[in-house]
Parts: sequence; structure tokens; C-alpha cells
Amino acid sequence: MINSIMKIFLPKDRVFYQLFEEVAVKVLEMARKLKEVVHEPDYDKRSAIASQIEELEHVNDDLTHKIFTELGRNFITPFDREDIHYLASALDDIADYIFASSKKIKFYRVNPNDQGMQKFAELIVQACEHIKVAVHELRDMKNLRQITESLVKINSIENQADDIFDMSIERLFATELDAKEVIKKREIYQAMEIATDKCEDAANVIESIIVKYA
Repeated sequence: MINSIMKIFLPKDRVFYQLFEEVAVKVLEMARKLKEVVHEPDYDKRSAIASQIEELEHVNDDLTHKIFTELGRNFITPFDREDIHYLASALDDIADYIFASSKKIKFYRVNPNDQGMQKFAELIVQACEHIKVAVHELRDMKNLRQITESLVKINSIENQADDIFDMSIERLFATELDAKEVIKKREIYQAMEIATDKCEDAANVIESIIVKYA
């Protein structure tokens, strides 16, 4: 009888872990698609890939909505409700800025054969790979070293992105004579740099969780 009562209060099928893992996988997929975008010379093919990113962003929005729905439905959660909300929002922000980056490249018809954009895309993929590792390890928190290593690498990637942004802006003003192109590329650099900032934000939430519960 006691076991039956306890089951009522246990989170069903560890649903939060499952949803977070699905979000992390989708975010990584979006990052890899963004990398494809900046290496694709053909505009029509770039647009098709950008449309795939948009579709993935919609899927991610649905998953994030499910997390918030489950948060309102479940009395017991695997960790603080506040941390679940923060992590869901942080992961959603990464997806939003990856989508924003691809959307700007498509909308502005910018040629992404650009050292800065391609380096940003690579860093975003790397950061999202580590986000995926850290999120998947939250399920049992047995491999704290792996989580910590991923979080440290995400922080390092964000620092590299800051440097890439500064160098890209410097190069842009030194070599680009068309003011419109300067504005367009600067906006794209900003969106991509913010995507790495959001990866670091998610890493900080994960660090807070493991400090509390590991």
C-alpha cells in the first residue's frame, strides 16, 4: 500500500530527463545544420537547410512547452522546479539564436563564405555537443567528471567566441566597403556570438544543479 502511494508522487517515466535529452539532441542537430549553411555556396540549398533549422526550432518549442506542462502537472520533480524552468529556458534560448543566425543569413542573402561565420558555426557545434553530454549525464549524475569537463569546455568555447567576434568585427571594418554589408554581417556575428553565450548560460544552470544534488 505504501509503495502504491509513493508511485503517485514519483515523476512518471522520469519524463523531465527524457524531454531535456530530446531538446539537447535537437539543439545539436540545429547547430550542425547551421554549420552546413555557412559552408553551402548555393543560395537555394542554403535556404533549404535554413528551412530545416526552422522546423527543428518549432519541434524544440513543442518540447519546451511539454517540459513546462509537466512542471505544472507533477508534484515531485527530479530537481528544483526553478532549475527545471531555468534549464528549459536556457536550452530554448540556444535554439532561438541558432535559428536567428540562419534566418539572418538567408534573409540578408549574405554569402556565408566568411572566416568568422564558419568559425562561429564550428564553436556552436562544439558547445552543443558538450551541452548534450552534460544533459544526458544529469539522469543519474554518476559521471560528474565528464559533466564538469564538458562545462569547462563550454566556458572555454564562449571565451573563444568572444575573441572571434572581436577579430571578425575588426576585419569587417577594415575590408568591407559596403555599409549595408557591414550592418548585415555584424548582426549575424552578434547572433552567433550570443548563441555561444546561451550555451554558457545553460552550462551554468547545469553546474548549479550538480552542486545541489550530486
